[in-house]
Amino acid sequence: MKTGWLLFLIAALALTASAADITGTWKGSADTPNGTVERTFHFKVDGHTLTGDTVSNMFGKSAIQDGKVDGDDVSFTLIVTVEANENKVHYSGKISGDTIKFTVSVPGVDQTIEMVAKRVP
Repeated sequence: MKTGWLLFLIAALALTASAADITGTWKGSADTPNGTVERTFHFKVDGHTLTGDTVSNMFGKSAIQDGKVDGDDVSFTLIVTVEANENKVHYSGKISGDTIKFTVSVPGVDQTIEMVAKRVP
């Protein structure tokens, strides 16, 4: 009987530690002091590693760097070019079904932006 409980516990822990599969296309928008930023995300998840790219109405195309998915947490970095200057932009978010709520930050800038992305069917 102890073996049965042990197997159940191991299976339960494996399920809680697995990464959400957000592979596919997602669209998000955020209001900023410079207007509304719309971004399309193309995600690919392999284990806990997130790769892909994004396209924005303001900043063009960017590759996802340092992407991670752990349970319902997701994080990655983009390099965006603004007036010929490259800037790192960090995304961290919570996955809930077909919605991801991101907090977006730029190192050295004392402001964050909230962005909501929805899975594209």
